Amino acid sequence: MTTSKHRAGYIAIIGRPNVGKSTLLNRLVGQKISITSRRPQTTRQRIIGIVTRTDAQYVFVDTPGFQSRHGGAMNRLMNRSVSRSIGDVDAIVWVVEARHFTAEDKAVLGLLQGSAPVVIAVNKIDEVGNKNELLPFMQELETLAHPAAIVPVSAKSGSGAENLLEALAGLLPERERLYGEDEITTASERTLAAELLREKLFRLLGEELPYSTAVEIERFETVDGLRRIHAGILVDKAGQKGIVIGKGGEKLKQIASQARMDMERLFGGKVFLEVWVKVKSGWADDSAVLRRTGIE
Repeated sequence: MTTSKHRAGYIAIIGRPNVGKSTLLNRLVGQKISITSRRPQTTRQRIIGIVTRTDAQYVFVDTPGFQSRHGGAMNRLMNRSVSRSIGDVDAIVWVVEARHFTAEDKAVLGLLQGSAPVVIAVNKIDEVGNKNELLPFMQELETLAHPAAIVPVSAKSGSGAENLLEALAGLLPERERLYGEDEITTASERTLAAELLREKLFRLLGEELPYSTAVEIERFETVDGLRRIHAGILVDKAGQKGIVIGKGGEKLKQIASQARMDMERLFGGKVFLEVWVKVKSGWADDSAVLRRTGIE
């Protein structure tokens, strides 16, 4: 009788903007560690999520959406992060939206030549009324990419998540765990705090939110179990400051309150959060600021 050996490895989650990569990562991990919103390019840096099973440990790297339409220092750095992630992993999950294959998806496909084995996750199947329509779409993907497997999933509901893990397990090398059994991410609390605050900006301001907005944690300290976090929201123009603050400061209070509650759930303790808005013209092309905000 033979026994299967333990497997562990790194897996990049890639795809065009707004296909549900971060939602899928959160679903697999079982906790929100990567921020989500309806706006594309929400993810700006690599976030690692760890899923541990009895026979395998999956170390997922959530990457920014690969951007083929816009330039600028920030977008170049995010695209570089995607390319670097592809070269550093044992397997790749390429997330594609069910029945929607665009020119941006084709640009991602071009990155996969000679890469690690690829499993295509066809996401948002919950939005497809007639599931029979998925088969020809999946056959087209098979012809285009010749992946190791194609797995229909719904990151929103969790459907297909375990099937995805099963498809990936055989692609990982035989080795012991890379991280502790109870670890779910390598991101620091400082990074997670900035990301949760940035998520609330996206969610509560919607289309009003200028794209050139970032969060910089200026101080983070823990005293007697209380986390004191002081954060600056960077905007590019003076006129954008009022959008974030809102009438009488109400919008900024709402953003900070919701972010603080998410932080307390994730960190498992009380959080004091102080937030202000700063105008810094051209910050998205400033390498020093990009480093401080975790993008570079």
